[in-house]
Amino acid sequence: MSERLVYLPELPCDKSVPIGCIGSGFIMADCHLVAYRAAGFNPIAIASANPANARAVAERHAIPGVFDTYQKMLDRSEAEVIDVAVPPDLQLGVVREIVRRPRVRGILAQKPLGMNLTEGAEIVRLCKDAGITLAVNQNMRYDQSIRACRSLLDRGDLGDPVLATIDMRAIPHWMPWQERLGWVTLRIMSIHHLDTFRYLFGDPVRVFASVRPDPRTAQKFAHEDGICLYILEYANGLRAMGCDDVWAGPAREGAAEDIGIRWRIEGTTGMARGTIGWPSYPERVPSTLDYTTIAEATWHQPRWDEVWFPDAFVGPMAELLCALEQDRESTLSGTDNLKTMALVDACYLSAKEHRAIEPASLLPVDL
Repeated sequence: MSERLVYLPELPCDKSVPIGCIGSGFIMADCHLVAYRAAGFNPIAIASANPANARAVAERHAIPGVFDTYQKMLDRSEAEVIDVAVPPDLQLGVVREIVRRPRVRGILAQKPLGMNLTEGAEIVRLCKDAGITLAVNQNMRYDQSIRACRSLLDRGDLGDPVLATIDMRAIPHWMPWQERLGWVTLRIMSIHHLDTFRYLFGDPVRVFASVRPDPRTAQKFAHEDGICLYILEYANGLRAMGCDDVWAGPAREGAAEDIGIRWRIEGTTGMARGTIGWPSYPERVPSTLDYTTIAEATWHQPRWDEVWFPDAFVGPMAELLCALEQDRESTLSGTDNLKTMALVDACYLSAKEHRAIEPASLLPVDL
């Protein structure tokens, strides 16, 4: 059944475009570069705040150019596309340097796009003024089950969506920079799910969010957005609901664990449900999709071998390269991503003020 659904990204005709990589941490070394090599893309240079680590990653992935600073890489390499994988509080400064190099045609930026909506809008403006195509690495859009579900929606199998849910019970490995920023879930994990709702259904009218600290992480650093619940209201009546639980019970303290991510969509003519295999990483566990329609009282269960981490990371870079090749704006454009950033910021504001927020009211007026 899987061949009937579109679950893989479009690839560019020209895979030789030279890519420069800024950052050599886990997401670059174990996801981006693994996926790029498998797809036949052309990373030619790398630099990071830890030059020794950059050299080790370059050797591992056969990258010929290694530079002590990313500024030297931008000046001396032939990279035309820059893959930026740095903490969000450093991203704006890095983009300011990149746009000064006329050779650069495209940027793939990590999510979140800066520290907040204001910084995200400045990154978009900088790239627009420089004539650089910007794409944001919202890679859950390329999880195989999510992409296949979008295919179901596009061809009308499910009818009009009525209710959609994402339920995450997982204990992520937190990144060191999160402690200095005081972030746990909304801008790190929930941003995937909020963007996925946008990818599947478009923009909600309003959102209501409620958060509380994660008891385990609270022992390490102060934060507010540990366990996050949110409801998205759409103009057509659709309701989408997320539960992002990074506590997941006392599984690290001795209790048995129940870890996983499950999603479900109920439509007027069909239903779809799925799982996301990511919590089992580094074990390769593909995400799953089951669906049924009123035309057939049975569950179809297409399956595939690809997994979100790292295989789906081909998608965002492929989309950027296709956008450059086809002389169009990326479907992952910074302008589009500001709507995801606004939705995240609306969740923070909603939780703080205990009321529903319209994300559109937070967007820059010139968007």
